[in-house]
Amino acid sequence: MINKILILSVTVGTGHMRAAEALKKAAGCIYPDTEVIILDTFHYASPLLEKLVLGTYLEILKMSPEIYGYLYRQAERGQPLSGRGKFEFNRVLNLVAAPRLVKFIKDFNPEVIVCTHPFPLGIMSSMKKKGIFEGPVFAAITDFTIHSFWVFPEVDYYLVGAEQMRLQCEEFGIDPSKVCITGIPIDPAFTVLYDKKELRERLGLDPDLPVILIMGGGLGMGCLATAVRELGGSAFNCQLMVVAGTNTALKEKLVKIAPGLSCKIKVFGFVDNVHQLMAASDLMVGKAGGLSCAEAMAMGLPILIIDPLPGQEERNTEFMAAVGAGLRLNMRDLAGQVKAYFMEPDRLEMMARAAAALGRPKAAFDTVNIMAEIMTDAREMQAD
Repeated sequence: MINKILILSVTVGTGHMRAAEALKKAAGCIYPDTEVIILDTFHYASPLLEKLVLGTYLEILKMSPEIYGYLYRQAERGQPLSGRGKFEFNRVLNLVAAPRLVKFIKDFNPEVIVCTHPFPLGIMSSMKKKGIFEGPVFAAITDFTIHSFWVFPEVDYYLVGAEQMRLQCEEFGIDPSKVCITGIPIDPAFTVLYDKKELRERLGLDPDLPVILIMGGGLGMGCLATAVRELGGSAFNCQLMVVAGTNTALKEKLVKIAPGLSCKIKVFGFVDNVHQLMAASDLMVGKAGGLSCAEAMAMGLPILIIDPLPGQEERNTEFMAAVGAGLRLNMRDLAGQVKAYFMEPDRLEMMARAAAALGRPKAAFDTVNIMAEIMTDAREMQAD
């Protein structure tokens, strides 16, 4: 049992906050009396810092993803943004954001703190070092790779997405006793089992035609419209569900082009039933965000990845391909490859089995249980 949990995250994309919300829901299911607060760290502590740091980050991703990818890879290798550069960046974060955050933590008095983004983790590491917070700090890694920005000696436990990440942690010098293989926390709704045909009927789909889900993350990024044209204009008889996320311009564009294509297309904006859309689908085409990959594997859904963003999406793509749960494709090959998979159902079934084998639909519950066990052990040691 944990009385109070503080989850620190950052609203950049949607994955980090979705992981935070999944942990809160799971904690509420297991321990209804536990008080859990999710804090959008920058928004609370310093809106100006939020605008500068996250605004710059998103602009680089949109305008110059190659630059972001270069900086990410350099930091992976211990270059400019790790070491001294990482220390200076975190010093600035602490200088601007820590004062309000320190007051919040003292007022709320959590037993444990979980960070689903590396920026607040750096701030918490500094607080641990200064003795401001003495409870355990958990880093919930939201990709299938670990990056130097997550690594601090003051972090008590690393919660990672797959067994394959254990070696990465060791290479960063993280004590193996600090690494817990929990899976990436995803919404407890992904534990629900569905009858696929019945669910398709509820969603207004033909229960007997192949269903392809096309997604571009919560922000609707990537070449979704091109993917829809490629698949919707092919001779392959299928039906598409397309999720544009918060990208209203993309949704309007998709609604306009859908009637001119040969297959049935359902267009969605931001949705709260991704678990149902995935459960109703045979194949997913989209981006390689950590949460999206974890959700797809939890539903045993193979994913074809088009144009992953340089950086962590490329690393997630490499992971999905290595375990046989996904495949990276060029857009020009998309329609042909999709048709080939459905013409050879054994190949598709093999990918689905690989995805399901690594899927962790109960990851959020497992994470909360591990935190509770650690707290119980700590209390027993103090009692002795």
